[in-house]
Amino acid sequence: MNDLARYQLFIDGAWCDASDGATFESINPATAEPWAIMPAASEADVNRAVQAAKHALYEGPWASMTATQRGKLIRRLGDLVAENAEKLGDVETIDSGKLARETRSQTRYVADYYWYYAGLADKIEGATLPIDKPDLHVFTTREPIGVVAAVVPWNAQMFLSATKLGPALAAGNTVVLKASEDAPAPMLEFAKLIEAAGFPPGVVNVITGFGEPCGRALTAHPEVGRVAFTGGPATARRVVENTANNFAVTSLELGGKSPIVVFDDADIDGAVNGLIAGNFGATGQSCVAGSRVFLHERVRDQILERLVDRAARINIGDPLDEKTDMGPLATKRQLEHIESSVSETVAQGATLLSGGKQPEQPGRGFYYEPTVLACPDQTVKTVQEEMFGPVMSALSFSDEDEAVAFANDTRFGLGAGVFTQDVGRALRVSKRIRSGIVWVNTYRAISPIAPFGGFRQSGYGREAGIDAIHEYTRTKSVWINTSSTPMADPFVMR
Repeated sequence: MNDLARYQLFIDGAWCDASDGATFESINPATAEPWAIMPAASEADVNRAVQAAKHALYEGPWASMTATQRGKLIRRLGDLVAENAEKLGDVETIDSGKLARETRSQTRYVADYYWYYAGLADKIEGATLPIDKPDLHVFTTREPIGVVAAVVPWNAQMFLSATKLGPALAAGNTVVLKASEDAPAPMLEFAKLIEAAGFPPGVVNVITGFGEPCGRALTAHPEVGRVAFTGGPATARRVVENTANNFAVTSLELGGKSPIVVFDDADIDGAVNGLIAGNFGATGQSCVAGSRVFLHERVRDQILERLVDRAARINIGDPLDEKTDMGPLATKRQLEHIESSVSETVAQGATLLSGGKQPEQPGRGFYYEPTVLACPDQTVKTVQEEMFGPVMSALSFSDEDEAVAFANDTRFGLGAGVFTQDVGRALRVSKRIRSGIVWVNTYRAISPIAPFGGFRQSGYGREAGIDAIHEYTRTKSVWINTSSTPMADPFVMR
């Protein structure tokens, strides 16, 4: 216990333990052993963080900064993220099991999100209105909503925190960022960069803890004006219930069950690479994982044969090793969920083509082989539920209409992939698929310039892109009487 790394909460510009001294262990998924001690924030800690954010918003130096000054601070934060990408990536790898070469690369790219919103900070404009009344000058301004509660999961926390913090800070808000109870260390390491960048105390607070009481107290807090949540639908429903107390503006990014459709005219090499990236990249632990795969019947067998061959050659091992292609799942409960779901799907009539078990090597840790299932229909478990693991469920289709119907036969709607060399088909199908993102002849591409978000039970609201910044502002209308005569008596009708 004494050899484990120890972390603290970051509240009002200072490092502190949880007020009641509560802690929990963070597990290294590659070894299945604890490696760090994390603070478990109490309701009192949440309140202290929110009050610090409120004070910073209205009374501290942040309140009097110009938009250009805020942008320079955000720019400096992006610089620090880029400079510390390797360290942040390695901590994320140890804590979550994601590949180091992926976490380092992603963190370097996350800096672009802060630079993007740094440039937008002084581009948030109002308008002068051509009002229909004489002697009245009317204009609008966009003002910060208030204290933002940003709740992020473990699987892409550097990216998902940037898509919230970037626009929130650029718009002038202050933030309480709650890290997941799974793999929270990267967010506390990131808090050190907030401090080093020179943000005034209370502008960004970083806490760790469990849904009860920490998450509930934060999203229901009466001083929180905006909730930006990424996570699962069950937790999201509780978040929505919590915001009934404070009427906070809310956005939800809830993952999905994304389809990848491969037509018979697709470039086979590109399609196979897209399927591998969409299912086995990040060990399948991605909200946009393309785990429902629809293959045209004329190329089905050819592609499945290629996928099985590629899956067998994926190098599973230590995520810190540059030669590793796929690391462990993040938690033991996720491993158990994958094992039971695959077993149930096979019992429902699916054919296991590859994987379906823990590998003999590397032994300890929450590892699971890349798995390909040929499924009889969409009623089986791995097709219906988000796996959040390296499990691909493949089905076949005969024509375009059937492919679109299959793709839309889900309660989710976050991402989708289409592989075809027919430009007209690409446009038709991408329009007909009901999802917030459609990738054509590629998969899992992101950019600070492009909005990210879903339909239906994949949530609502958008992150990234220029419009996201407006979701962290409220419009104020200002009316000015320019007449030299006094305002008319309201009881004298003319």
